[in-house]
Amino acid sequence: MYRLGAAETETLKTSDRILDFDLSAELDHGIVVSNLAYEVALEMGLEESVCYELAIAGMLHDIGKLRLTEYINGREKDPLLIEELKYVRMHSTLGYEELKGQGYSEFVLESILYHHENYDGTGYPENLAGEEIPIGGRILRVCDVFAALSSDRPYRTAFDVATVVELMIDEIKNFDMEVFLAFQRVIHKK
Repeated sequence: MYRLGAAETETLKTSDRILDFDLSAELDHGIVVSNLAYEVALEMGLEESVCYELAIAGMLHDIGKLRLTEYINGREKDPLLIEELKYVRMHSTLGYEELKGQGYSEFVLESILYHHENYDGTGYPENLAGEEIPIGGRILRVCDVFAALSSDRPYRTAFDVATVVELMIDEIKNFDMEVFLAFQRVIHKK
């Protein structure tokens, strides 16, 4: 009978943690962000090629979370400790690093890297503000927040669209107004 060695056992434990990570919820979130980012970019009159690249960035924007499963796993129902939050905030940088050199355009990579930058300069990873944030990051920011608030989470149920928009308006300082207005036109067409 074959027995697993210590390294193989650790690999299996890591695989179990990855499998416990709710990949289907992350994929669903990515699809929503992808479709919405494409539509918002189209509404803003951006070129079709840019809209397509935003769809790719939307699908991949949270891929860095896969490298953080040991910090996230099993904690979905518990508030993250402050010291753990700094690791979760690394996911956009980790995603950028993971995808760099794999054939994605700099536009896609920067959109992923900066999708948590707030228009008022309070976001991460670099506290960029206003026009310093690449347009792809500004579009993904709005779409990501909408997708998160309009989806069920382990700690709360999804908000309806009207409530999501109200919550986003309360935090309007986080968003590029031109992007936010295009986003509103898109969601009100549905």
